[in-house]
Amino acid sequence: MSWLLLLCLVAAGILQAPAQPNPAGFISIDCGLPGETGYVNNITTLSYTTDASFIDAYAGSNHNISTKYMTSTLPNNWWYTLRSFPSGARNCYTLGLLMPGLKYLIRAKFLYGNYDGLDRLPISFDLYVGVDFWMRVNIQVSGRWVLAEAIVMVSRDSLQVCLVNAGGGVPFISALDLRPLRNKIYPQANMTHGLVLVNRINFGPYDGSAAIRYPDDSFDRMWFPASGGATAYWDEISTEMKVEIGDDQFQPPQAVMQTAITPKNFSSNIEFTMDLQSSPSYWSLGYIEMMYFSELKSLPNNTLRQYTIYRNGEETTTAYTPPYLDDGYTYSAEPFHARQYLLSINATANSTMPPIINALELFSIIPTTTLGTNSQDVSAIMTIKERYQVQKNWMGDPCVPDTMVWDGLTCIYASSKPPIISNVNVSFSGLNYTISPDFANLTDVRHLDLSNNNLIGSIPDTLSQLPSLIFLDLSNNKLSGSIPFGLLKKVQDGSLDLRYGNNPDLCSNGNTCHPTEGDNKLAIHIVVPVVVIVALVLVAILCFWLQRKRKEGSIRNPVKVTNDGDWIISLPLENRQFTYMELEVITNNFQRPLGRGGFGYVFHGSLEKGTEVAVKLRSHS
Repeated sequence: MSWLLLLCLVAAGILQAPAQPNPAGFISIDCGLPGETGYVNNITTLSYTTDASFIDAYAGSNHNISTKYMTSTLPNNWWYTLRSFPSGARNCYTLGLLMPGLKYLIRAKFLYGNYDGLDRLPISFDLYVGVDFWMRVNIQVSGRWVLAEAIVMVSRDSLQVCLVNAGGGVPFISALDLRPLRNKIYPQANMTHGLVLVNRINFGPYDGSAAIRYPDDSFDRMWFPASGGATAYWDEISTEMKVEIGDDQFQPPQAVMQTAITPKNFSSNIEFTMDLQSSPSYWSLGYIEMMYFSELKSLPNNTLRQYTIYRNGEETTTAYTPPYLDDGYTYSAEPFHARQYLLSINATANSTMPPIINALELFSIIPTTTLGTNSQDVSAIMTIKERYQVQKNWMGDPCVPDTMVWDGLTCIYASSKPPIISNVNVSFSGLNYTISPDFANLTDVRHLDLSNNNLIGSIPDTLSQLPSLIFLDLSNNKLSGSIPFGLLKKVQDGSLDLRYGNNPDLCSNGNTCHPTEGDNKLAIHIVVPVVVIVALVLVAILCFWLQRKRKEGSIRNPVKVTNDGDWIISLPLENRQFTYMELEVITNNFQRPLGRGGFGYVFHGSLEKGTEVAVKLRSHS
């Protein structure tokens, strides 16, 4: 029945398509929306799109909430669908094309709506923004929606929002928004700290709308009404006159600043209480507040509206007078810690008018100093993931947090440095095509296991340039060509354990491309030393032959140099005199002696065209 209602909503024009362009940098995602067509939200005029391009195709499943909760009381149609994640400890949305160093508002929305028919509550799971813990989402009522909002400064050109199964039920999400902010607003948000919204209140007349947001607020902040109507204690006032909004630190929307509350009794104060006792312990860095004030009435010269502000009994602002039709504000210069938030705005002794307040924001502070994986490693492993469409739990940061490292990876953690990837095991992962050159960009990898896949083509020589590589397993693939010399050299000097068995078209030497299915690793360890031994034997034979020829006086065309000794090049040459300096070049400063005979030492040398020669020093004794 839920899908029939969804079709009816589409036919009625509640869902509109195609989607229209959003303001620059806005990302609006309706999670779980089927198909590829978006729509324009009829309240905000913002375009919402499906989440298909922001998350791995195999991650989660789409659902509609129960028709019981598809009522007119839901202010927006993104509440009708959701994506749940019954599998995997962590599932992440990737938001790209961001500007490093810029602040962004991120908002996640959740409505359970008994989508699974189980009506099993409560549900709780964790949210991460990037590699930093954001908050725990707690769902207590099926038909009540929950918002999670944070303001963070990003350090890279993309940001991931991750839902983590904390053992409290299946994580899910209904919608996800990202909005760029001006860097001058909310100065408390920076590279080391983020702000998590506790409450954002618009005081004043209530017109029945759920919240003031875009297009009234160019940043699409959501300002919720303080009440459903006038209370017994407040008068709600408003103006249609323009309130000047300065280019300041917070820039509240004009629609918010055009409304306010004031006590019904002139001698009364404004008091507002919020329970923080249930706030999670991870908000231990404290809270900050922003209060907004604007005088909406033109007061006679002999009247004064002036008040002092107290937080939990502590004076924070003294003798404040709100500016007329202009945006005024006060905010916490330092975080405060409390289990209860009690705001009191009291008229001063000189005031002839009661206090007013237009709006309030309250945030908790979270640290954003967690170091993510080395950026080069992230770029390389993400490219590898996309190339081979790896369907493991490869979501979020590869190494952080250390309790959720990607399957098959091992990371090294050092104080004050980004973690690095040291081991990669993608055996039995269904890898196709050739070996990606991006493996060579994992410059700190020590163990690389690509065995038991369907890899084809040649082994890239770039793998031999990995400085820390000590283990490489390429066995049971379909590789061809020759093993790069650089890898064979590392095997020869004992610095690399190379395995490549059961690659029928892979050449282990220059004569055959069909090694047996035995242990090719053993073959390398046998063949390479044998070649070295044969070479040494040939050198010994050459020395013996030269010594014998010397005794027989059969060296032809010697070349002599007058120095401390007589030098002779022992291969047939045209008649030519060599200087001592030339012989130093030919013998590389006499670094490689071949032997010693009755007439003196014999050294190895090479002429300009690569001809190898033996150079003898004839002793005067």
